[in-house]
Amino acid sequence: MKGMILAAGKGTRVRPITQQIPKPMIPILGKPVMESMIELFVQHNISKIVINTSHLAEVIEGYFGDGHHFDAQLSYSCEGALKEGVFESKALGSAGGMKRIQEFSGFFDETFVVVCGDAWIDLDLKEAVKKHRKNGGIATIITKRVHADEVEKYGVVVTNDKGRVESFQEKPTKEEALSDQVNTGIYIFEPAIFDYIPKETEFDIGSELFPTLVEQHIPFHAVEMNFQWLDVGNIKDIWGVTEDVLSGKVPGYRIPGTQVKAGIWLGINTNINLSKCNIVPPVVIGSGCKVEDGATIVGPALIGANCHVKSGATIKHSLIFDYTQIHSGVDIAEQTIFGDFSIGHDGQAASSVMWTNLRPYLAMNRLTDAINTM
Repeated sequence: MKGMILAAGKGTRVRPITQQIPKPMIPILGKPVMESMIELFVQHNISKIVINTSHLAEVIEGYFGDGHHFDAQLSYSCEGALKEGVFESKALGSAGGMKRIQEFSGFFDETFVVVCGDAWIDLDLKEAVKKHRKNGGIATIITKRVHADEVEKYGVVVTNDKGRVESFQEKPTKEEALSDQVNTGIYIFEPAIFDYIPKETEFDIGSELFPTLVEQHIPFHAVEMNFQWLDVGNIKDIWGVTEDVLSGKVPGYRIPGTQVKAGIWLGINTNINLSKCNIVPPVVIGSGCKVEDGATIVGPALIGANCHVKSGATIKHSLIFDYTQIHSGVDIAEQTIFGDFSIGHDGQAASSVMWTNLRPYLAMNRLTDAINTM
């Protein structure tokens, strides 16, 4: 069986982070969210995977390469074109991206699974495919039931008593929702689906392909399954997912590093004297960090790799990305710090000068080292 990961979107709801990294590369506890999707595919014997890319495609392709490190075979379909020597990204939509791959190579020659690259799931894909084949039909949407107060965040799927899809509602209000079944962005298709997708046209699975199938009375189904689903759809979700994992609300998600005390995990090559710092679990401190004596970290909190927390600094309920220096005497609370940006957990930008992005200095040091060795 074959798979596809959708990774071509610009991630506008996750700006400013996606100005520097594509949405599927956003890390959950240090691991790009899409890496977990590749691992899930391989776990269920789906090792031939095509990934459509566009925005910052080189970041994704540079990290995952040909996939051999993940026991997978990866190929990429980069959506865009060269104009006067400059690449301009132009995403074709989720269904349009599928069609482009099929037109290019006929890759999808059997039942295949399509997932979004911006979520972590622990779905039993073998069982999902088994249910798809039992129901018959050209497509299957994997759904979950959500609380009535959450339906407005998702596309709602309406089915008959046999699970056949009859209609959709895109982010309805609580009062308008006809169902509490929501589209998780996990799909199973038969190759005949391409008869309903136009060529070289931007075309979306949820908002265009599925309504076309309903309009033409083409049978397809929604299958509700019980699984964990962590979606990084917007800025607030990045902290929410991190907090849930650190607080033990996501059984099965591996926390990186070595647990040196209850609720405290450290990466390798990290310099910290726990007896001289105030660390309140749960806290994860990545590899290559320096935490000076007198620093305070109150969890849930995550300090990324190669960070420097100076003496007297206080970090509370915050997510600090890699290569960040937190200045002495400052108090950071309820924030996500990424590069040059600080974002409150309400999604609003926070202006301050409480940290330094170390990446430019790292790049300068590498350039200086290279010059000195010439």
